[in-house]
Amino acid sequence: MAERSFKQEVQKLRAGDGEVFTGEGILAITKGLLQSGVAYVGGYQGSPISHLMDVLNDAQDILGELGVHFEANGSEATAAAMLSASVNYPLRGAVTWKSTVGTNVASDALSNLASSGVTGGSLVIVGEDYGEGSSIMQERTYAFAMKAQMWLVDPRPNLPSIVDMIDKSFQLSEASNTPVFYMMRIRGCHVTGEFVAKDNVAPEFSALNPVSPQREPEKIILPPNVYRQEQEKIADRWPAAIEFIKNNKLNEWFDGKYKNLGIITCGGTYNTVIRALERQGLADCYGNTDVPIYVLNVAYPLVPDEVIDFCKSKQHVLLLEEGQPAYIEPEINTLLRQRDIQTKIYGKNLLPRAGEYTGHVILQGLTQFLSAADHSLDLPMSLEAIDALGAPLKDDEFELLLKNVPPRPSGLCTGCPERPLFSALKQVQDELGPFHISSDIGCHSFATLAPFNLGNTIMGYGLSLASSSGVRSALPHKSISIMGDGGFWHNGLATGVASAVFNKHDGVLIIINNGYSAATGGQDIPSMMNANLIATTMDVDKLEREQSQSIENACRGTGVEWLRTISTYDIESMKQTLRDALTTKDSGLKVIIAEGECMLNKQRRVKPLMKKAINDGQRTVKARFYVDSQTCTGDHACIRISGCPSLTIKDNPDPLREDPVSYVDNSCVGCGVCGSNAHAAVLCPSFSRVDVIHNPSAFDKLMWNVRQTVIGWLS
Repeated sequence: MAERSFKQEVQKLRAGDGEVFTGEGILAITKGLLQSGVAYVGGYQGSPISHLMDVLNDAQDILGELGVHFEANGSEATAAAMLSASVNYPLRGAVTWKSTVGTNVASDALSNLASSGVTGGSLVIVGEDYGEGSSIMQERTYAFAMKAQMWLVDPRPNLPSIVDMIDKSFQLSEASNTPVFYMMRIRGCHVTGEFVAKDNVAPEFSALNPVSPQREPEKIILPPNVYRQEQEKIADRWPAAIEFIKNNKLNEWFDGKYKNLGIITCGGTYNTVIRALERQGLADCYGNTDVPIYVLNVAYPLVPDEVIDFCKSKQHVLLLEEGQPAYIEPEINTLLRQRDIQTKIYGKNLLPRAGEYTGHVILQGLTQFLSAADHSLDLPMSLEAIDALGAPLKDDEFELLLKNVPPRPSGLCTGCPERPLFSALKQVQDELGPFHISSDIGCHSFATLAPFNLGNTIMGYGLSLASSSGVRSALPHKSISIMGDGGFWHNGLATGVASAVFNKHDGVLIIINNGYSAATGGQDIPSMMNANLIATTMDVDKLEREQSQSIENACRGTGVEWLRTISTYDIESMKQTLRDALTTKDSGLKVIIAEGECMLNKQRRVKPLMKKAINDGQRTVKARFYVDSQTCTGDHACIRISGCPSLTIKDNPDPLREDPVSYVDNSCVGCGVCGSNAHAAVLCPSFSRVDVIHNPSAFDKLMWNVRQTVIGWLS
């Protein structure tokens, strides 16, 4: 189960030669892979390429017809290791993951792959999560490409270019025996458009036509092979790559009438450059430009002859390279000076050294460049006018904004099973004193924000327990580590639990078991619930957990002795379990498995079933909670301890009181955490539960009449 189904869209992947394919970037990539004769695909989900894994999963019937092997890998390292299939055999393979965080996990396998070289084309489709829409620390893939000598393709974000560059990237990989990074930026993944399709191509070798095993000892990563492989990278593979890029015109040159000026940009920022030129009257929306543009669809390696040819006839060239440190700018300057070409290169001196080159940033930098390079140009937008577009709000405007649009930081969803856990943890912290909490990647990382403000560090997916190992001996009481079930299977079992048991780590690990890889879109994990029960069961309390791979068994297998499994929604039991874990005299790692199904996935499952049951005339009950406005004091402690989006405020109905009262809006899913918190923390008695009954039975109607009669007497 994932947050979005592509069952209907994937039928477009059957499009044949000459048909017009319409869709978004993620679908175009998949079609490009099938048209290129890919033999196997895999990966690990993560923004902005989570949907690529979802598309591949939903397209397994089509993949199977062609003989294409697909796997949802346990981690990025597992996916990278898959590419070893292309080392000895002419198999085209592609794997995908999220940006530099995924590349970091996969780095060992990737470095070995790049050292040995490949026979079949090998692509790493990396979702470049950089800039304003990013969810991670800010680094670029360029650094790893240079370090490992893997070529980096950065296509222009339109569907014809994306699809064409998939096939060309496979060819580039095979021509230079080198794996290739195929970089998809956030906007490119979701851009929509159309292209003329080609027939899908079945791989030459697959389960339908097996390849004969063969061995090439010189490709094994051991001395003395590795010394020769390094020389081969530079002496053979690099020149072969440059020759292929040049001969096949993978980089593009768009001419313009201002011959003394030029712009060099990576493919991913091309659309933004054209928009900036258009706003200054120097291009149209179709890409026709007055200023010549050299587009680096292959960002690494640079092709020296192309750079020289573009720059030698120009006096001024603007280079657009996102991020810091700059890699392209120093290399281009060196190339030009070595050839004694005096073209002036403008780059980081006009544009920010760090951060995404958004439309405003490029418009500003482009205008500065044009003003400095050619004073005869009459630009419709001045620098002052552009600065005003991005000017910060004045104080009174900022206050007005805050008054009308309440701040909404990232947070847990309505009814999230992790909210009661952190509410319980916050209450126990008030009793026992401050905790050092090692947080982790996942939905639970939002607990580091208000209203919980719990967590000291986030080091990587599944690394929370490992990150607490250095500080644990210096703390007044046990350290707490938190990871999700996705992080546990990704990295946490080996690097965290097994290592902690081996090193006699006397700390507390809380594993949040919500049944899915929830933060990346609700994909399946080894300990997921039984798929057949999920599809047919409405009451999650009766949903058996028939796990093929149990988190509890995995922990016990490493030697964990102190282990408790608790429902996250049972706040009192959770508080007591936390107290026990933090105060027990038992040595060794204490593991608490906090169970509760991801509410988003539960609602996606339950709502259609409930709607069908109501339409079929079945009796259905839905719990709702409300706050008695007459009882509520306006203290809002219930909001501070929970932070549920459905728990908000409204005007006080009492004319003698000014403070607004708490209020549960219609987004409530009936999880009951607000009321449980009010009880567990001894807040107030203003919360009540109401059961909304559809298609009531005769007994329900009788009891309603009795209650109404009694209420009438009492009133």
